[in-house]
Amino acid sequence: MSDIYPTTRIAAVQAAPVFLNREATIEKVAELAKVAKANGADLVVFPEAFVPTFPVWCQILAPMDMNDLQIRLFQNAVHIPSPAFAALQKIARDNHIFMSIGVTEKADNSMGAMWNTNLIFDRDGNMIARHRKLMPTWAEKLIWSFGDGSSLNVHDTEIGRLGCLICGENTNTLAKYAMTSQMEQIHISTYPPTSPSSRTNKGDYYSVIHHRARSHSFESKVYTVTSCSVLDDECIKCLQSIDKTMIDWLEHQSWGVTMIVGPNGQVCSDREITDNKEGIVYADCDINKEIWLKNLHDISGSYQRFDIFRYEINKTALEPVYIRKEDDLPDRDFYPYIGDEEGGEPGAEAEADEAEAPAEG
Repeated sequence: MSDIYPTTRIAAVQAAPVFLNREATIEKVAELAKVAKANGADLVVFPEAFVPTFPVWCQILAPMDMNDLQIRLFQNAVHIPSPAFAALQKIARDNHIFMSIGVTEKADNSMGAMWNTNLIFDRDGNMIARHRKLMPTWAEKLIWSFGDGSSLNVHDTEIGRLGCLICGENTNTLAKYAMTSQMEQIHISTYPPTSPSSRTNKGDYYSVIHHRARSHSFESKVYTVTSCSVLDDECIKCLQSIDKTMIDWLEHQSWGVTMIVGPNGQVCSDREITDNKEGIVYADCDINKEIWLKNLHDISGSYQRFDIFRYEINKTALEPVYIRKEDDLPDRDFYPYIGDEEGGEPGAEAEADEAEAPAEG
């Protein structure tokens, strides 16, 4: 019997989180996942750093004005594992969907370290992927730590081989080739609502995302899913309260686009969502369509010169400290309370033993 590859119904969400409120945002994720499932979705993709919000303030405020927001972000970030993480698992399991979602992940060894992380769950609620953004973009370095190569993986599932890169990573040719060379079939790319980098030139964020998504799909012959978040009134008011000059500027930004692109580089979703609006787009993605396109250009196979070019990925997981300890050595940090059972002072028993000891000599 020949191998028939799956057709997967993908939903890409464009929505606003509940600003810096982890639990309320996760409740919104549950509502949106339920809607997508009702419309037949096998895979539901949420935006970058959706839980608890994308920290757009790092791009528009001075560092000294960010302290309170940084504290709130860390307080609402997701630790793995934790009740918040378990709630995300439950959403995927309850809806019997694959779910991709961006979170700010916080460390268990630091009261400040965080990562821009994308999680993928399977239909049973198992986490099957945790990708930390390799290099925070521009001012994001004030917020997030660096990821490492251990998460540059493509994951084989019943709905196709899933890969993910976050926002600016989709301009990194080597990171994209890492996905392509591992036989990626569905590429997840997530984004914030806007990406301001100049007070005088708001840019064309819509075109930026279009170029990235369509070029990766065309070059790698894969489906690319883009999911952008929305900047809502609560977030805008919070930022305006800190910097009054933001009032008009924030409301007239260049906004992103949520869509799904086919392996021919053309948009294949039922629509695009733009202009900072909420909604969900859908596409039925037939993996079999990638085969004949690979016959034209397979940049990680027959259309590559491995005798000329050599590419290597360091997938070592980096940790802040490596602790070596012999298991049979006693613990020097802990000593139990030892007192007289009849109410004696701690250590009295040891002193009595010392007094009864025979003198030397």
